[in-house]
Amino acid sequence: MKKTVLITGGAGFIGSHLADELLSQGYAVRALDNLSEQVHGPERARPDYLAEEVELIVGDVRDPKAVARALEGVDAVFHLAAMVGVGQSMYEIKEYTDVNNLGTAVLLEALIKHPVAKLVVASSMSIYGEGIYKNAQGEVVNVAERSLEQLKAGQWEPLDEQGRPLQPVPTTENKIPCLSSVYALAKYDQERLCLMVGRAYNIPTVALRFFNVYGTRQALSNPYTGVLAIFASRLLNNNAPMIFEDGEQQRDFVHVRDVALACRLALEKDEADGQVFNVGSGNNYTIREIADRLATVLGKPHLRAQITGKYRVGDIRHCYADMTLAQQKLGFYPQVEFNSGLEELAFWLEGQIAYDRVNEASAELAARGLTV
Repeated sequence: MKKTVLITGGAGFIGSHLADELLSQGYAVRALDNLSEQVHGPERARPDYLAEEVELIVGDVRDPKAVARALEGVDAVFHLAAMVGVGQSMYEIKEYTDVNNLGTAVLLEALIKHPVAKLVVASSMSIYGEGIYKNAQGEVVNVAERSLEQLKAGQWEPLDEQGRPLQPVPTTENKIPCLSSVYALAKYDQERLCLMVGRAYNIPTVALRFFNVYGTRQALSNPYTGVLAIFASRLLNNNAPMIFEDGEQQRDFVHVRDVALACRLALEKDEADGQVFNVGSGNNYTIREIADRLATVLGKPHLRAQITGKYRVGDIRHCYADMTLAQQKLGFYPQVEFNSGLEELAFWLEGQIAYDRVNEASAELAARGLTV
């Protein structure tokens, strides 16, 4: 008999790709999604990309009745439902806390009444704040905060006590969290709540800390979504990507199909239970390099990135994944090479319409004093 899996937020970018992965492996898939306007547009219709075999329940994760209905007959749950966006979280504080924290609490109370064989929760690399660094002596530095004075002066790199730049290194799961945005705090809360309640009620639980996920189906008109989608919306409207600081900040980009694979492995591997895993590529790229490479594959190499020289509150400098634990415990190795992932994204983008709301979002942040 097929196992039935519920994906909260299952009609979204990652959720729909996870549904494809699970369907391909013989699972039955149900999605609970509120089809929010920010992601799905004003019509809030079932997206065309969501596989026909997915049973979609339109409802809010904060609604106990909708959650109870979605859990009927379910064997396992992926909890992906969340509001996403560092910048927006710094002023829509109630909404982010409500959806991400309260929504998780409602789901967990429902799971206490209707336990499942496995719960996998989507966490985020944002909980790390800055990644791990080493100083000139080769010593590991877990906390590398940048002062406001330093940022106002355009000194972007984290410094040691002698004022020398620190060297970023891959970030492991045992790094002390440093929560620099409301979004980061909410994701950490989701992760901890799920692991805590799972342990208390004997529901095997795994938390996956996603790094920068990219690929097809991302909400291009949402100015608070992933950076590659934001750059794509600018380029499709013949506008140059806008980058904070100097563009040399480093990130780890992982393809959405690889994220879906990691999710399935977390579901199927008993040795993963009770643990937290990075889900990235293990590679690092500068934001400027990413913008220029996307412009090139879209045939618009003349639209070079605009460097704003400004700092956005909640942003960090460098963070990329150490993938050792996921390799050892999940057997997870990313399959999609970055160049081919970019080309696939560019091909999909040719048929898309994107409303460039980046200037609008930037003005909102500036008006609230959230850029320096």
